[in-house]
Amino acid sequence: MATPADGTMRRSPDEPTQRLRAEIVRLRDEATCQKALAHRRAEFWTRADIALGFPAALLAGTAGAAGLAAADARIPAALMALASAGFAAGAGFLRSDYRRRANKRARQAWAAVEGRATLKLACDRLVPEDLRELLEYRQVALAAYDGEDPQSPPPSLPPG
Repeated sequence: MATPADGTMRRSPDEPTQRLRAEIVRLRDEATCQKALAHRRAEFWTRADIALGFPAALLAGTAGAAGLAAADARIPAALMALASAGFAAGAGFLRSDYRRRANKRARQAWAAVEGRATLKLACDRLVPEDLRELLEYRQVALAAYDGEDPQSPPPSLPPG
């Protein structure tokens, strides 16, 4: 903004474009951070799914084999079956597989926001519709955590 001698504030002709560019840079940076966070979360939930699912399957198989092998092994088999059920219940309660998929969807959606913002920043001239489009794609990325498909563009935007 320019300040003439009379003290009034005037906008420079480039100020709206600079503000749009700054907001698009902010959105791109947010998308970059959110994409990395979603990636780390997807990895965590993958590990949690394996950490709960594998022991549950292993203990269930071992409990069944031990229970059928000898009458003396019924109590240890029952304890292993209970432990297996606990792991399976924990996996079901945490829904780690669902969370892993949701974070992978979110990672893809945030990557799309980041890519579109980068393309917009490569343009010489920015218009408010550019920011509006990116904000709509940001909403799609946020909704990806809830299980919605991030591949489909918002209803008001053409594909591509």
